[in-house]
Amino acid sequence: MGGGSGMGASFDPDRIARLRGQLANPGATTRGSGAVKLLWQRAIVMILGFTALLYGVEAVDSATGHELDYTLGVEPRETRGLDGILFGPVLHANWDHLIGNTVPVLVLGLLTLLTGIGRGLAATAIVWIVGETGTWLTGAEHSIHVGASVLVFGWLTYLISRGWFARNVAQIAIGVVVGLLYGSILWGVLPGQEGISWQGHLFGAVGGLIAGWVLSGDERRHRRGANAGRFASSG
Repeated sequence: MGGGSGMGASFDPDRIARLRGQLANPGATTRGSGAVKLLWQRAIVMILGFTALLYGVEAVDSATGHELDYTLGVEPRETRGLDGILFGPVLHANWDHLIGNTVPVLVLGLLTLLTGIGRGLAATAIVWIVGETGTWLTGAEHSIHVGASVLVFGWLTYLISRGWFARNVAQIAIGVVVGLLYGSILWGVLPGQEGISWQGHLFGAVGGLIAGWVLSGDERRHRRGANAGRFASSG
C-alpha cells in the first residue's frame, strides 16, 4: 500500500503537466523571475517617491509656520476640514512626527505594494478614504488630525488579514511576521493618549481590513469554485 501511495504522488497529472510546460517553455521561469524583479523595482521606487513627497511637504509646512496643517488637515465635522480627507496623510505636526512614521511607511508601504502594484495602490486608496472619513466623522471638536500613521495602521491590518481572507499560506506567513514586528502599535487604536489621533489609527485599521477582504475576492471565488468542482467530481 505504501508503494501505491508513492506512485500516485509521482504520477500526479497536474505535476506532470507543470513539468511538461517547463520543458516546452524553458523561458517561462526566466520571465517569471524578471517579473518579480520588476515588481520589486517599481515598489521600491514608488515608496521612496512617496516618502520623499512627505519630506518635501513637511519642509514647505515648516517654512510656512505649519499653515498647511491648519488649512489642509482633517478638522472633524467642519466643511473646511473635508480637505483633510485628501491631504491629511501627507501632512505631519513636526519633523519628529514625520521621522517617527518614516520606517513604518517604508516597510509596510513596500510590503503592501509587493502584493501587486495595482492591488497595493487600491488598498492604499481604501485605507486613505476610510481612515480619513472616519476621522472626520468621529474626531474631537476643534481638533486637527494629520499624519501618515492612518496609512501605517491600514497597511498593517491589510497585510495581516489578506492572507487569512485568501487562505494563502505564503501571505499568512508574511502577515504573521508583520504582526510580530509591528502588531504592538495596534494599541494606538485605543482612546486616551494625549495628542494622538486614535480615531485615525482606528479607522485606518478598519480600512485595512476592508481592503484585505475586498482585494482577496478573486482568491475566495477561485477557492469556492475549486471546492465546488471537487465536490461534483467526488459524487
